[in-house]
Amino acid sequence: MKGKTSWARKLYHGMYAAAEHQARWDYETSMTILRSRKRLCILGLLLIPALLVSVSLAADIGPLPEIVGGHKAYAPAYYTPSIFAVSILIGLAAGLITGCIGAGGGFIITPALMSAGVKGILAVGTDLFHIFAKAIMGTTVHKKLGNVSVKLALAFLIGSFAGVFGGGILNRLIYEINPVLSDLFISIVYVVLLGFLGSYALLDFLKLRKAGDADSASAHAGKSKPSSTGSTALAAKLQSTHIPPMITFDEDLVPGGKRIPALFVAICGGAVGFLAAIMGVGGGFATFPMFVYILGVSSFTTVGTDILQIIFTAGFASISQYAIYGFIFYTLAMGMLIGSLLGIQVGALTTKVVKGIYIRGFYATAILAGFLNRLFALPGKLGEMEVIPISHGLTQILNGIGNIVFFVIIGFFGVWVFTKFLSNLPALREETTARS
Repeated sequence: MKGKTSWARKLYHGMYAAAEHQARWDYETSMTILRSRKRLCILGLLLIPALLVSVSLAADIGPLPEIVGGHKAYAPAYYTPSIFAVSILIGLAAGLITGCIGAGGGFIITPALMSAGVKGILAVGTDLFHIFAKAIMGTTVHKKLGNVSVKLALAFLIGSFAGVFGGGILNRLIYEINPVLSDLFISIVYVVLLGFLGSYALLDFLKLRKAGDADSASAHAGKSKPSSTGSTALAAKLQSTHIPPMITFDEDLVPGGKRIPALFVAICGGAVGFLAAIMGVGGGFATFPMFVYILGVSSFTTVGTDILQIIFTAGFASISQYAIYGFIFYTLAMGMLIGSLLGIQVGALTTKVVKGIYIRGFYATAILAGFLNRLFALPGKLGEMEVIPISHGLTQILNGIGNIVFFVIIGFFGVWVFTKFLSNLPALREETTARS
């Protein structure tokens, strides 16, 4: 039991470390966009079609065709201009979590979009495109390229692209069988993942609070990250295997470097691509623990490769598996992009006036809110699939509870962050002026 607990805790810490590094990239990318008038103008032009769609749907244009809101919908079910506004708020919330907590807020986007009435497969495709759109507009990957092992990255991406095909095909196949089954499948995946992450995040927060040392939050986070050596029994065993072609990496850290078969790297890439295509996230949360604990790659090299794969995996998945099949709603993606750009900046500034222990607590709460949201949606989906008997009234009540809990918690977090930001604005201005 102790071994299992240790393994699960290591996995959580690896995923948390990956979320931190992805959040750092997300912040740098967002700042690159916000500081460039040219990029902001491009973003403004991209928003014009989105606004036109919302305005046209706000007008009385009669009943929408079946393809828009029915069984074979290729746009958000029951789309209204309010959903566009909600997408901005969802992006804002995700940005606040990313900027303030310092860990990826992308985990809440797909559950939030599904709660707003968007079909699961569209939420996944739109989230992937949102990540890709931000990357191509303001990527800062060049700053990390010094950390990337090119051979390692190529082998990983080959596997990742194969995994993306598998995950995308599975998602579309399930949707074609039954859109309700698709929503059920995606919800179950999120319940498992967010339940695991949220429970461990909450345990970490409670331990820090019990210790009564607010400053220990950052020290604890540092201790929880995977070691730079990446030495585990499994990694040593894989590196001792000789299956050509072999890849050499970490030459700067280990004399002569480490060597591992490209096959193992590609298999890990396939797993990451598969998860990314199914869940609508960049896959970085899985890359870090796989690289460090399974392949034995140093955290230094892992960071650069992780950022690189997020861009290519999200881009390839969004275009090859969702965009060309009509499973991306660009209006929502642009709304989330606008909201996240604002949220990341406000959240990052707020961290200067908020204690680390509270940030850990809000991270756990946000993850658990997403978990409860999808958990309360499961009975209704199972009822629609005729797996369990459940009345329509009870389904509505459970869905309502899940949505209220989710949006109230995320909304409270947003209001709290903005209150802290506005109340400390003079101090933040003085600090910014002093730096400049």
